[in-house]
Amino acid sequence: MSKAAMAEKTAQVTSHLEGLLMTDDKFNDRLYEAMRYSLLAGGKRLRPVLVLAACEAVGGKTTAQVLDAACAIELVHTYSLIHDDLPGMDDDDLRRGKPTNHVVYGEAMAILAGDGLLTEAFSMLARACGDTPVAAALMRELAEGAGIRGMVAGQAQDVLSEGEAIGLDHMQWIHRHKTGALILAACRMGGILGQADEASMAALSAYGRALGLAFQITDDILDVVGDEVVMGKHAGSDAKSDKATYPALLGLDKSRELAEQAVNEALSALKDLTGDGSLLAYIASKILARQS
Repeated sequence: MSKAAMAEKTAQVTSHLEGLLMTDDKFNDRLYEAMRYSLLAGGKRLRPVLVLAACEAVGGKTTAQVLDAACAIELVHTYSLIHDDLPGMDDDDLRRGKPTNHVVYGEAMAILAGDGLLTEAFSMLARACGDTPVAAALMRELAEGAGIRGMVAGQAQDVLSEGEAIGLDHMQWIHRHKTGALILAACRMGGILGQADEASMAALSAYGRALGLAFQITDDILDVVGDEVVMGKHAGSDAKSDKATYPALLGLDKSRELAEQAVNEALSALKDLTGDGSLLAYIASKILARQS
């Protein structure tokens, strides 16, 4: 059932994304093309599906407003990937099995495409929710998850720590922010849209934090042992950049053990939800087996 629900939610998100960023402005068509190139290049759509699943887990429904909010977080995620791949960051030429944005459109246009996606995400939330407390709450969650107290903070430390010998606490701080913060924001945004009570929001937060950790650990593992064809990107990039990762610090076996522990923590958090958390449970249960 959950596999079918996951496929249904992913299809809903993808269909909604395909209707975005259309323009008849001949002077800006190249910008929109570059934005859509990365946005529609595929991917797991994990973060927007988490918004939908979290909303339903507290008794909400997948309305057009909820889909807009879900897709807004995917715009932010896509912007981060475009910028991650730039020569000044990770300098990758392959993403989701396709040439990266700057390879196709040039570095300047890739930067602008990322900028456009980031700002359009907040415009989408404003249009979807209007001048309401819900809109303000969603924007705060997304800004906190994506900005200088979330993903950007983690990315900055990731860059600064390259080639440095850092401890487990520092590495976990990086990954809680670099990857975990936007996953946590997705879960909390779903809770806001579903009008979650305090206990349910706490449960979604605990789930999101644990899921983000499990996702990052498995990402680190895949960079060592993953199949480039399946992943759609180059393996070994972390070692090439001399980045702090779980396998580099703890080894593969201990990393797998920590990932399993984090998944169990995520699953345990769901018992405090008031609605149907089966899709959230399914997402967590599949993290350890992911290949991309």
